[in-house]
Amino acid sequence: MNAYNEQAPLTPPHQPLPEKPGAISRRSFLGTAAGVVGAASLGWVGATTSTATAAEAAQAGTGRKDIRVGMMTAPVSHLPLEAVLDMAKRCGMTALEIMSGPGSSLIDPMNFSQADAEAVKQKLADRQLEISSLAHYTDSAAPGKTDEVQAVARKMIDAAALLEVPTICMLTGLPHQGVSKIAMIKQVVPTVFRPIVDHAKEKGIHVAVENWFATCLQGLDTFDCLMETIPDENFGLNYDPSHLVHQELDIMIPVARFSKRIFHTHAKDCLVDVQRRNYVGILGEGWWRYVIPGYGDIRWGEYIGNLREVGYRGVLSIEHEDNTFDPEDGFRHGARYLSRFC
Repeated sequence: MNAYNEQAPLTPPHQPLPEKPGAISRRSFLGTAAGVVGAASLGWVGATTSTATAAEAAQAGTGRKDIRVGMMTAPVSHLPLEAVLDMAKRCGMTALEIMSGPGSSLIDPMNFSQADAEAVKQKLADRQLEISSLAHYTDSAAPGKTDEVQAVARKMIDAAALLEVPTICMLTGLPHQGVSKIAMIKQVVPTVFRPIVDHAKEKGIHVAVENWFATCLQGLDTFDCLMETIPDENFGLNYDPSHLVHQELDIMIPVARFSKRIFHTHAKDCLVDVQRRNYVGILGEGWWRYVIPGYGDIRWGEYIGNLREVGYRGVLSIEHEDNTFDPEDGFRHGARYLSRFC
């Protein structure tokens, strides 16, 4: 069976993996690991905010002072919370990025109470785990959905505050037909996110958007535009370097350029089949796929070293989209590999 991705579906990612490994993955996106370029050689520095990142604030409360490995729960979101926490513990995780949209079996923010929060915190404490973020990946820019997106985000922020979770993770949304990504960032995204960012600021929560290429965040020019358009200290990135690999962008540049606005990071690798790419061309299919960290082209020691150098002390959240592994095996292999650098 062809294990490579086909053309990227323009629907939000992060759906549970099929039960049988080897099925074709649901996403396709861009990048290839390039050489490391340090902040000094680029002449770039992070945003000049003086506040600590949300991850740093969370570490102050937990006593954790270093980068650590976690998991994003999308492939196991159909399971009860206790089963997911137990799996995380078996796999050697310290943190979880919990899918928390309306109706989630893990954490449903829509009617989440202080009592619910205390119960979740006890389950975490029993297993010595933490939550790195609450996540809901939907098309935030969908026409006619702004009120709904904002209402859900407010509930997620409230739930995060009750749980003492520092960050919520979202997507900027897909570009509208006939509208460029830069135009979307300047004209549409601020309308959607302004009340979300303001509410999060009141609650002491960071809002982090993932750079999935099908959304408004693709090339580094779109990163620059977004950070300039919404300059708030509590708005930034859930940075996923794998989306830059098959675009042949340098994954180290955002680490240097946006160091103070990376509040969360996905750990997912990308494997490029150069021979096939040279045969089918860059517009062809099947020449790259997402894999568990350590099985692709990202140099994780260099990447994590650069994160450490710019002060990131948060979680590497393994995003499992590798259909050659079932969920638990993939998470376990990824955690074992990444832990050598943490």
